[in-house]
Amino acid sequence: MRSGTRVADQLVRAVSALGVRHLFGVDGANIEDLYDAAFEHRDLLTAVVAKHEFGAATMADGYARSTSGLGVVCATSGGGAVNLVAGLAESFASRVPVLALIGQPPTVLEGKGAFQDTSGQAGAFDAVALYTPISHYCARVEAPADLPAHLARAVSAARRGGPAVLLLPKDIQQADLVAPDFVPPARPYRRDIENLCRVLDTVRGARAVGKIVIIAGDQVARDDARGELAAFAAAVDAVVGVAPDAKDVYHHADPGCCGVAGSMGNPELLDALRGAELCLLIGTRMPVTARAGMEDALAAVPLASIGALPPFLPAGHAHSNDLAETLAELIGELDSGDGEPGARIIPLRPHPSGEPSLTPLPVPPSDGPGLRYREVVDTINDALPAGSDVFADAGNTGAAVVHHLRLPRHGRFTVALGMGGMGYAFGAGIGSAFARHRHPDGGQRRTYVIAGDGAFFMHGMEIHTAVEHRLPITFIILNNNAHAMCVTREQLYYGDRYSFNRFRPAYPGAGMAAMFPDLCTHAPENRAELAAALRHCADRPGPSFVAIDCDPDEIPPFTPFLTPPRR
Repeated sequence: MRSGTRVADQLVRAVSALGVRHLFGVDGANIEDLYDAAFEHRDLLTAVVAKHEFGAATMADGYARSTSGLGVVCATSGGGAVNLVAGLAESFASRVPVLALIGQPPTVLEGKGAFQDTSGQAGAFDAVALYTPISHYCARVEAPADLPAHLARAVSAARRGGPAVLLLPKDIQQADLVAPDFVPPARPYRRDIENLCRVLDTVRGARAVGKIVIIAGDQVARDDARGELAAFAAAVDAVVGVAPDAKDVYHHADPGCCGVAGSMGNPELLDALRGAELCLLIGTRMPVTARAGMEDALAAVPLASIGALPPFLPAGHAHSNDLAETLAELIGELDSGDGEPGARIIPLRPHPSGEPSLTPLPVPPSDGPGLRYREVVDTINDALPAGSDVFADAGNTGAAVVHHLRLPRHGRFTVALGMGGMGYAFGAGIGSAFARHRHPDGGQRRTYVIAGDGAFFMHGMEIHTAVEHRLPITFIILNNNAHAMCVTREQLYYGDRYSFNRFRPAYPGAGMAAMFPDLCTHAPENRAELAAALRHCADRPGPSFVAIDCDPDEIPPFTPFLTPPRR
């Protein structure tokens, strides 16, 4: 039995004190002491071994997004450390708080030919220089006594939205450290009161003469401000659209929902903007994916913004690092200033007329093999159990899911649009499932990962982690034997003269059934079989896998592909 006084022990106890119950990573010589400490303190957290460090980083990312908390990832030195970069870059771009604990060779060997040396000495590349551009804090822990201060700074930095990285030499991890129990640093609430007052005056003025359109973004999810958003929208009688990566922040059946903004969006939101007195951005910077096709309408209406960072469009902006607190304050100000009863901070009930129908983007007809994107997503919609979480991957599949998905109330939705890395959804869905698979009603909450075959071939073997831990995840693979978005681009922009992105047929369903005989696996050939397969998967414990053939030539509901400048 260890003494429990190592730096590695202190780290595990500190992570637990932060409310984190799962540590994701890939083991190796220079991080094994952290896994050893996790075993010693297994009553505090569960250490998970992923198949690839990118998968581990996305697990931490998905865990953080679904809990509105912190995700923690660890990796060994060398190739393992470098493999984290793409995952941490997504967390940086999407402002997801992730703490990365990265092992390093012993300090006595730095610059002396150590295996996997990244000290920056004697010709070795410098890991600090590698991670600094994609983190809000990066430090090499040079002495055991330095850990508490570095850890406090790293946690505070990650909570601002993005990764923080601690580089941990092996001898430092093994060293004794007698220190007080880690106390998580306070997260001070900061908002720009002067500019919030200006935004509030603008809202009051617009409300007095016309309609307000709210476009809500992923910070609403990060700050767990869904109820406050719904109450604020009701208080100002606004219609609401959501950014493509924020489908879960305002339910599609709530009053005034206008669907998704931008390149995968709905015409109802565009129509609402054209008649609005004000567009209020809440928790979104309006990147290209959230504004494509709406630029003229957005330019013609006054814009105001509340959030952690100013939008990419000209707008009167007020800073807030906690939208739940800020929206609640604004509701209180509306109560006192307007003399009208405010809305309680509870999720709104569905509209009495029933679930509204949003207009889908018209896409060219497709007569190729398999099911159409909308058929697949509509069938998934009908099969989703209450409270299900959905993770969509990049590409044509992701565009179809963003556009057509009807997420159950209280479910979570994630699509990685920061870096858009293929294969993200596999790890992220697994990380989220670790956090949320126990449903409040005592049952199991099922997570759905929806991805194309290209994403599956990149990082789909993380399914092995779901199998090992018996997680209730249904993996749905739309198989068109292609990188379909690249095929679409070849057709639309390069004259359809060639394709580097079509492949010989593969059979993921049969392959997974052979690899994992106990895995519930289906390969439906029509919509009725797909519906039956999804029902069967939902009724079984543990993971399941569904592969559906689709047409690589189908154009998805993605506005740049529907009006392309042809070459």
